[in-house]
Amino acid sequence: MQDSPVTPHRLDPTGADQHADNDRLRARGPAVPVVLPGEVAAVAVTRHEELKAFLAHPDVAKNACHFAALREGAVPPGWPLATFATVEGMTTADGDDHRRLRGLVTQVFTPRRVEGLRPRVEELTTLLLDALGEAAFSEETTVPGVVDLREHFALPLPMAVISELLGVDPDMRGGLHELSNLIVSTTTTRERALAANRDMAQVLGLVVARRRAAPGDDLTSALLAAQAEDGDRLDDRELVGTLLLMVIAGHETTLNLITNAVRALCTHPEQLALVRAGAASWADVVEETLRYDSPVSFFPFRYPTRDLKVGDTVIPRGTPVLASYTAAGRDERAHGSDAARFLVTRRPAVRHLSFGHGPHYCLGAQLARLEATTALEALFDRYPGLALAVPDRDLPRHPSFVGNSTEVLPVRLHPIGLQIEFSPGQHGDPRH
Repeated sequence: MQDSPVTPHRLDPTGADQHADNDRLRARGPAVPVVLPGEVAAVAVTRHEELKAFLAHPDVAKNACHFAALREGAVPPGWPLATFATVEGMTTADGDDHRRLRGLVTQVFTPRRVEGLRPRVEELTTLLLDALGEAAFSEETTVPGVVDLREHFALPLPMAVISELLGVDPDMRGGLHELSNLIVSTTTTRERALAANRDMAQVLGLVVARRRAAPGDDLTSALLAAQAEDGDRLDDRELVGTLLLMVIAGHETTLNLITNAVRALCTHPEQLALVRAGAASWADVVEETLRYDSPVSFFPFRYPTRDLKVGDTVIPRGTPVLASYTAAGRDERAHGSDAARFLVTRRPAVRHLSFGHGPHYCLGAQLARLEATTALEALFDRYPGLALAVPDRDLPRHPSFVGNSTEVLPVRLHPIGLQIEFSPGQHGDPRH
C-alpha cells in the first residue's frame, strides 16, 4: 500500500522487496518516519548526500543514552533490535570514549596485518572451491552439478578468516554464524533474540578466557595486550562487545557481498563478459555491488542530540535513526539516472556509503574487499560456466531489513549438457 505523506512507513521485518520499498522512501524525502518491530518509532535517512552528512554530523550520537524511548522505558522488554543499541564497544561509543576504543583496535588491526592475510585468504578460497566441486556431485546432491554457493563458499570463507583472525578455536566456530544470524534477523522472536545474545556473549567470553590463558598470534590476544598511552585497556565487556561487532560485521556483510555479487554477475552476463575482456576489474565488480546491492540495508542506530533538520524533515532529539545504505546506493541524485542498473564499468563521481562515513567508518573495509575480490576472481576462473540454478526472482530473501541478501544461492557449476566425470574420492574440481 502506498504511504501517505504523513503516514510512517512500516518496515517489513522479512526484508522482502527492499529496493521497491527504497524507491518509495526516497520519493518521500531524504528522512522518512518509519515504524520498527515492537511499534518503535524511528526515522530512515534514504538519500546519498543527506546520509553522508548525517553520518558525520557532530550532533549525531551512537550511545544509547541518547535513545529517548529506550531511556524512558517505552521500548518493549526483550526488544529484538536492542543489541544494536546496547552492545558495549566502539560501535555504540562517542567522542573521547569512541576514540579510545577505536584507537586500541586500530593499534592491532592494521592495514599491514590485513594485507598479510592475503595468502591465507587465497589458500582458503582454493580449498573451498575444491570442496564446492565435490559437494555439487556428492551422493547427497539432489541435482548433480547444483550446489548452494552461499552455504558452501560465500559463508565459510569469511567465517574462517574472521575466526582465525580473532583466535576462535575450531570447536567454537560452528555456532557463531547461527547466533549472529539470529542477532541481525528482524524476524527473531523476543525469546530467541535474548537467548542468542546471551549465548554469543558466553561464547565470546570463553574466547577471551582462552586467549588470556594461552595468547597467540591473533587479534584477541593483541587486544588483551594493547594499551593506550595512558595505560587504559579494554575491559571484558568492551572486549566482548568489540569481538561481537567484528564477528558479525566480519562475516555477515562479506557473506552478503559475495552472494550479491555472484547474483548480479549471473543476471547480467554482459557485465561479466566485460570483466573477462579486461574492460573492468574484479575490484570494480566489488565496488559496484556495494553500491548497487549493499550487503547492509537499514543499519541501526544513531540519535540526534538536538532537533536536527534533514531535508524538510526535523528529526526530534533522541529519535533512533537508521542509515539506509541500499536506498542511498540507488539514489539518482548522486549516482545518475542509471543508478538502478548494475554497471561494472561505472566511473562514479561520488563513492558509495556501504562502509559508512565519518568517525564510524568500517574498520573491516579493506578485509572485506580483499576477501570478495579474491573469492570472485577464483570462483569464475574455476567455473566459467557458473549460472544460477533457479530464476533470481525465486530466490528467498534473508529475513531481515538490516542484512540484504538471499537465504540461499543455488548455482550450476557447469553449463547444462556438459558431460562431467567426477570421482567421489577426488579432491579438486570435476574434470570434463
